[in-house]
Amino acid sequence: MLDVLRTSIFSTLAFLKILRKIPNYVFMNKEYKIRIDRVIQYIEANLTHRISLAEVAEVSHFSAYHFHRIFTGIVGETVNDYIVRRKLERAVNILIFNRDLSVTQVAFDSGFSSSANFSKAVKLHFGFSPSEIRNPDKIKDSKIGKIYSKYGKAFNPSDLYPNRITNDVINNSSIKDTNMNIEVRELDSQRVCTLASEQGYEPDGIYEAWDKLINWASCNGIKPEQQTRFAFAYNNPTVTPVDKCRYDASIVIGSDMQVNPPFSTSEIPKGKYAVLYYKGSPEQTIKAQLSIYSDWLPDSGFEPDDFPMLEHYLNDARVDGYLEMEIHVKLREI
Repeated sequence: MLDVLRTSIFSTLAFLKILRKIPNYVFMNKEYKIRIDRVIQYIEANLTHRISLAEVAEVSHFSAYHFHRIFTGIVGETVNDYIVRRKLERAVNILIFNRDLSVTQVAFDSGFSSSANFSKAVKLHFGFSPSEIRNPDKIKDSKIGKIYSKYGKAFNPSDLYPNRITNDVINNSSIKDTNMNIEVRELDSQRVCTLASEQGYEPDGIYEAWDKLINWASCNGIKPEQQTRFAFAYNNPTVTPVDKCRYDASIVIGSDMQVNPPFSTSEIPKGKYAVLYYKGSPEQTIKAQLSIYSDWLPDSGFEPDDFPMLEHYLNDARVDGYLEMEIHVKLREI
């Protein structure tokens, strides 16, 4: 076994030395990133199903043997850890925002074979059971789960429970006034050029992505003052480690504009959106976002569609010292 491992390591090192002599090595790195992004999109679309290693390796067009190491090297966690983490994060968001569903139903809807297996997995990862997450006031002792020991993220159910945030914090802030100003708008589809933040929701990663994207758009004839800027915010940072959150900066472009890596194209689909205007500190946006779910959606006649939250930026926070934006949540009728 040791000889096999040594042979594998030496083969990999030799392979890397060869790649460094090839002029398009940088391009190959981009190609790897594109393939792994394709895998992540596939996983996200199939979180309620059982996903096998062979399945996602096929999507990537890498061999199953090499794919696992490539994924870990680029994403920073194993395929299995990524899938388990995303299943649990999705499930906890359902626990919070769909309180009419029983824990058993959430477990089945999240791809778990039983509520017992689901509860065990939730407690192992977050340090709290599903019932404790739904009722943070009943928690007596703080606990540590895998989310802290592995990802370094402190987790407290009180921070992500929207009603508690709304009652204890938002009622004492300017956000209370903006809650009542949510509009339902019908938007047309828009083609966008996107660039992912390499550090999730970390500010440095976000600003780096925007600097590159704004410069790209300017070089392609879209002046900064003419740019319509959106961010695709895929994850809830109260549940997901900040550096693991998916954040795509995007600028609206014409249908005939060519886009090449590392940039890619996406679409903001046509449909109804709840739109909340926000002006304030970037650090306080999570409260405004959660207020849509806790204060407005339950009596709106709508539920969130299966599309990430959008942030439409109206200013440059680095210049003005505050953030002005419209938060968009795609809707569907109940």
